[in-house]
Amino acid sequence: MQSDPENLRELTRRHLFGRCGLGLGSVALASLMADQGLASAAPPAHAGPVIDPANPLTPRKGHHAAKAKNVIYLFMAGGPSQLELFDYKPRLVELSGQPIPESYIKGRRFAFMNSFAGKDRPKLLGTKRAFKQHGQSGAWVSECFPHTAGIVDDITLVHTVGTDVFNHAPAKLFLNTGSAQGGRPSMGSWVTYGIGSECHDLPGFVVLQSGPRGPRGGAVNWASGFLPTAFQGVPFRGTGEPIVNLTSPAGISAARQRDTIDAVRELNLRRLAATGDPEIQTRISQYEMAYRMQTSAPELIDLNNESKATLDLYGVEPGKPSFAANCLLARRLVERGVRFVQLYHTNWDSHGGPGENLESDFDTVTRAVDQGCAALIKDLKSRGLLEDTLVVWGGEFGRTPMGEVRDKTGRNHHIDCTTMWLAGGGTKPGTIVGKTDEFGFAPVEDAMHVHDLHATMLHLLGLEHTKLTFRFQGRDYRLTDVKGHVVEKLLA
Repeated sequence: MQSDPENLRELTRRHLFGRCGLGLGSVALASLMADQGLASAAPPAHAGPVIDPANPLTPRKGHHAAKAKNVIYLFMAGGPSQLELFDYKPRLVELSGQPIPESYIKGRRFAFMNSFAGKDRPKLLGTKRAFKQHGQSGAWVSECFPHTAGIVDDITLVHTVGTDVFNHAPAKLFLNTGSAQGGRPSMGSWVTYGIGSECHDLPGFVVLQSGPRGPRGGAVNWASGFLPTAFQGVPFRGTGEPIVNLTSPAGISAARQRDTIDAVRELNLRRLAATGDPEIQTRISQYEMAYRMQTSAPELIDLNNESKATLDLYGVEPGKPSFAANCLLARRLVERGVRFVQLYHTNWDSHGGPGENLESDFDTVTRAVDQGCAALIKDLKSRGLLEDTLVVWGGEFGRTPMGEVRDKTGRNHHIDCTTMWLAGGGTKPGTIVGKTDEFGFAPVEDAMHVHDLHATMLHLLGLEHTKLTFRFQGRDYRLTDVKGHVVEKLLA
């Protein structure tokens, strides 16, 4: 390589990588040779999981024995009101309409609520829903969730989940990635990076959506961030082709398509050796996955081979998209070994504005999810899948015990506590964890942060949250950032 300044100005990064004996091209070639047993190299100082570059989703062992093999995360986007569903507060009902005691809100600020002084303090809002205790656990569940009330002895209720972020989009991102800033990997990405997937012909991380729109923030909630894109979530459609353009064009035979994919793979391998770009390896594996999915994905979403009893259990009509149909698809996905399935259902916002009425719109949303959630737990249990499938239900934050007046009276965002539930996968069924004060304003026992939820989920999957790291921009990152602990009370 000449050292003349004029020549140096003409050199590009590509020239450097191609000519440097210790450049990325040589590193990539050495990696490929090592995969074929032609060379060996010491692991890097900050080694994470050993990833097979030819198949990044190959199943891997975690840090310890796992209780759960798969995750189904039922994400209720918009912040469900725990006070209308699970956290029964008779004192709040008794004092409804009176100003909240100043001691509860002193020094605090709330989004969308401006007046906190003297007589203008926001007024308490008691629920109008009837609550009853259910099961041997005696868990309180409102009339909004009659089907969920029937599975309380199979789930673990947590009343004290807190977060740091009070606006929807960043709060969803925080719950999914452990950070309110974009660019971090999501839960499903961390899990598949850590232990791969046991399904050969479907993605390891699948996303299903229902409701009038997708969650705020969209794809960043299931993105892989700085992890290789092989670990990002793949959104499936509920009807038609699960993934757009999955079917081969007319006139293209299977043999011709296979030849084309093999030729593209060869070209990509040459480019990988030349540049060392790990995204090229991801591209190679995704071409292969897409080829296999042309057969597996259409069969997956065809619910006609499910029994009438199963369809009736979920309340599903084949060919008609719904949250319940997505719950049934989630069972079919984990049955096939898919590692992480995330279902989104939107429209849980309940400020009291148009479409956010606690008196009517809220009931529409709860009816849309209640039967499907309960059926999923019953179906997994009856098939012996619940034991090693971790199911998580909840939204990005809770709702205030104070009313917020818009067109109607609703509830504001609340980060101090909300109710979530978990089932299966090594959790303790029929258990109630955490307690809030008489108004449901703040935890008084067993507060649990989002980072604690993540740490516990990873623990059940056989992953130690402080060891599941990825080195990026000079430091090691993890899903739980620098916090989080395993909540032992949740464990069986």
